[in-house]
Order: sequence, then C-alpha cells, then structure tokens
Amino acid sequence: MRERGPVDDLEKLDTRLRQAAEGARQKVPGGLNHDRPPGSALGLALRVGVELVSALAVGLAIGWLLDAWLGTRPWLMLVFILLGGAAGILNVYRLARGFGYAVGYRQDKPTGPQRPGDQGPGIEG
Repeated sequence: MRERGPVDDLEKLDTRLRQAAEGARQKVPGGLNHDRPPGSALGLALRVGVELVSALAVGLAIGWLLDAWLGTRPWLMLVFILLGGAAGILNVYRLARGFGYAVGYRQDKPTGPQRPGDQGPGIEG
C-alpha cells in the first residue's frame, strides 16, 4: 500500500479549492472579479469616504477611551486621531493602487524567465 506524501495532499487540496472557487463564480450572476475596480464612480467615492471616516472614528474612540482610563486628556486622543488619519490615508492609497481589490496586499511577482533566453533569479550563466 502506497503512503501519500504531503505534496500529494497539497495538490489534492489545491484542486478542490480551485473547483470550489469555480463553482462559486458560476453561482453568482456575472461572476466575481475582485481584481477590477467597482462599476461606478459613486461606489468608489463612497468607499474612499467610508475608509477615511471609519479610520478617524476608530482612532478617536481608542484615544478617548485611553485618555479617560489613564487621565491624560487630550494627548492620547490627539495622537490616535493622527494615527487613524494616517491609517485612512494608507487605505485610500492601497485602494488607488489597486491593492484593495485583491485578497491580501501583495501583488505576485514573476519568478521565472520572462522572455526566451532570460534566466530566473539566482541563476547565473
């Protein structure tokens, strides 16, 4: 009897995940494409607004609660408002660069040869 190795199990899992994702795309009309921006400018504008306001609100709430707990009014609230604003701007930047539409924030970089005759990284001829 042949034992299955971890590579076989990973390949089977990958196949099942791809089949499940394809089945989910077929059930939704038009399919889901998280790699492209929303269909309307209004949707994008609302998302930008919500990103900025929610980040500021979270920063304000954390700062206010810490100030009330530690008795340092208004310093921590000011610090966390600035941090919340910075987080909101970072989220809008990611959205504008297209990172907000895909799962995770990193884009895949090609690792192999790009053109015939090119060598992949770490290979010296």
